[in-house]
Amino acid sequence: MKTKVTSLVNLNTNPCKMCMPMGAATALCGIRDCITILHGSQGCATYIRRHMATHYNEPVDIASSSLTEQGTVYGGEKNLKQGLKNVIALYHPKVIGIMTTCLAETIGEDIEGIKERFYEENPQYQDITILPVSSPGYGGTQYEGYMAVLNAVADKLEMNTQKNEKVNVILPPQSPADIRYLKNIFRIFEIDTILLPDIADNLDGGHTEEYSRLPKGGTDITELRKMAGARFTIEISDKSSAVSPAQTLFEKYQVPYKRMLSPAGLKATDDFYELLSQLSGKDIPEEIKTARSRYLDGMIDSHKYNSAGRAVIYGEPEFITAAVRLCAENGIMPVVVSTGSVCPDLKQYVEAPIADMGKRYFVDDYIISDDTDFKEIEEYAVKYKSNIMIGNSDGRRIEEQLHIPLVRRAFPIHDRIGGQRLRMLGYEGSLSFLDEMTNALLSVTENTFKENLYDAYYRGTPIDCGEKEKDEIPADMLKKTIEHPCYNCAGHKFARIHLPVAPACNVQCNYCVRKFDCPNESRPGVTSTILTPAEALERYKTVKEKLPNLTVAGIAGPGDSLAGNYPEVKKTLQLIREYDPDVTFCLSTNGLMLPFYAEELVKLGVSHVTVTMSAVDPSISGKIYKYIDYMGSRYEGEAAGAIMVSNQLSGLRILLAHGIICKVNIVTLKGINEEHIPQVVQACRDMGCYITNIMQLIPVKGSAFEELPMVSNKEIQSLRNSCNKIMRQMFHCKQCRADAVGTLDNDLSIDLGGFLDKDNIEEKKEEEKKKLKFAIASKSGVLVDMHFGHVEEFYIYQYENGTPRFIGKRNVEK
Repeated sequence: MKTKVTSLVNLNTNPCKMCMPMGAATALCGIRDCITILHGSQGCATYIRRHMATHYNEPVDIASSSLTEQGTVYGGEKNLKQGLKNVIALYHPKVIGIMTTCLAETIGEDIEGIKERFYEENPQYQDITILPVSSPGYGGTQYEGYMAVLNAVADKLEMNTQKNEKVNVILPPQSPADIRYLKNIFRIFEIDTILLPDIADNLDGGHTEEYSRLPKGGTDITELRKMAGARFTIEISDKSSAVSPAQTLFEKYQVPYKRMLSPAGLKATDDFYELLSQLSGKDIPEEIKTARSRYLDGMIDSHKYNSAGRAVIYGEPEFITAAVRLCAENGIMPVVVSTGSVCPDLKQYVEAPIADMGKRYFVDDYIISDDTDFKEIEEYAVKYKSNIMIGNSDGRRIEEQLHIPLVRRAFPIHDRIGGQRLRMLGYEGSLSFLDEMTNALLSVTENTFKENLYDAYYRGTPIDCGEKEKDEIPADMLKKTIEHPCYNCAGHKFARIHLPVAPACNVQCNYCVRKFDCPNESRPGVTSTILTPAEALERYKTVKEKLPNLTVAGIAGPGDSLAGNYPEVKKTLQLIREYDPDVTFCLSTNGLMLPFYAEELVKLGVSHVTVTMSAVDPSISGKIYKYIDYMGSRYEGEAAGAIMVSNQLSGLRILLAHGIICKVNIVTLKGINEEHIPQVVQACRDMGCYITNIMQLIPVKGSAFEELPMVSNKEIQSLRNSCNKIMRQMFHCKQCRADAVGTLDNDLSIDLGGFLDKDNIEEKKEEEKKKLKFAIASKSGVLVDMHFGHVEEFYIYQYENGTPRFIGKRNVEK
């Protein structure tokens, strides 16, 4: 499960936006005979070419001034001037667009001044239009970069102010297919237009035998100069944009204008055609009325399916504004609307149709956010229970992770062919878009209805448990599980033995006091004695002779099995396996070191592992531990919680991938994690754990939680019953000692305490003396670099069989 840890991380995870130069390059592709040069490093140009080429499936030429360290320090004017000469010699363009980058803007390059000096030094190039555009990557998103080019044309281009009958059309970054649709509609209404920009052919052209370096489609620069004399300007854009080329043309040349939303959906398309009818003086043609009636019919066809839709809509503000309206018109409830742009007014422009839908569907919970990354969008998708996503292909990771279908629109689309031909404008484009969304919702229903019915009627029943065991667990593992009393509520006739060979621990839980020698106390972490591996083998032999029904040998502390005493744990398992090849090995751990030892446990033949994991949220997990000792350092609070959760989940996934049967113990801590426990259980189910065990806290005197109230038996049973709907629960846990022996209902650990032969004890102690332990005086655990008298803690290493191993740190009392 992915959890946001804001105190440890300060970054955007997978930003939901592209940089300004990307949008600027797209807009410049809509001008005929125009070549773009990027004033910055070569990597920026390569990044933009790669993104545009894979989306539009067309070659995209972008030159670069190739700023290096020298140019960064002393200025890049020389590079840019030489780059301009090179592109003129190679491409022979009519227009050159100069885009700035983060680097050029940061060092303060005067692009306008460089342009003027270039003309002065090279008067032969005066007939080539050079259009500088400020587009630093940190200045905004691709939408701002796109609009910056359009506004630069309106504001900086030398215009022909002679009056004409043309209509300027300022276009948003729509697909080439939608631009072709718009051009055709203007032809139908016989409106002579100047399109800014026109990417219809340059970014979605036909096949030709010869490659043209310069785009031969698009709007010619001489046409663009006539914009100042046009009779009217239509600007298709979202009204949240502060940059308006139409307004610039009005302020400078008094060209009247109207800003309107993209004609997507019924109302916006109706408004668009009504405006064209007024400008042309013509009635709306019958073919358009027929297309409208067809769209209405499609809305009726799909409405009964769309009411189940809860949509995540993301992308640039102009796109999501159009998509929200289209969804709302067709009964799909947008519950997450997010843009990577900084757009504080977004809520003002999109909330009305969402709120209206919410009232109709009794849905009050939704979110509208700006400056958002995909990590946040993923969290919102889960929180608001979305079942469809609408946006570009950068959301595909969420689609894969959460199994929510993604309807791809806008830029970029890298994982499909034909992104440049996708439609959403007009009645026909809206219908195509609507069909895709409805079919995505139908696909979810068709592919999950069996699982939903199973969850509703069979999940958690004996049928469910039986089928899961038969279908998913191999026969040998199934037999071991049936004979394991902790994993099978009907396995009380089988005995187990806990061998206390692991006293060290790397975690201090707030509910634990690790005083082992407690013969009359029954709780985890308690034992009457600590055994060596040889002693553990003798104990196992003795108990096996007296209890023929002994099937499981487990190691459950009294510390942690994978802390500093792992060599003893390993040796114990090896000795017992040599003696009894059929024994079932079980091991308990807090999970901190599990990722490091999981593979080794598999090789040792451990078939069942229990991990105590009481939270999957680091902020909650951090409250459970006083501290953890990890890789030579001590961590507390949320940092400790983040490490614990990460390692516990990682270790479990490794074990599950190897077919190990995993149980997760969850200690219920009132006021800390009782509301969070279903989320822990869900995470365990999602990973494929076999069973979870929700346990009561046993308050221990001297622990940090000694005064924490226990949950009642009624509360714990209610919690188990509730979580049993999620996955299999253990209802028969006895919270056994670390030296428990016998069946769950008849512990014989005290009765079978005197099992060792004294001669054997002395012999085995001599064997244990062959191990050597060293205390190292070190500042960092890397070098021996301190005097004994100065140290406050020693690094403890154990040397055995030619191998040293770090086992922990020991404080020095002064």
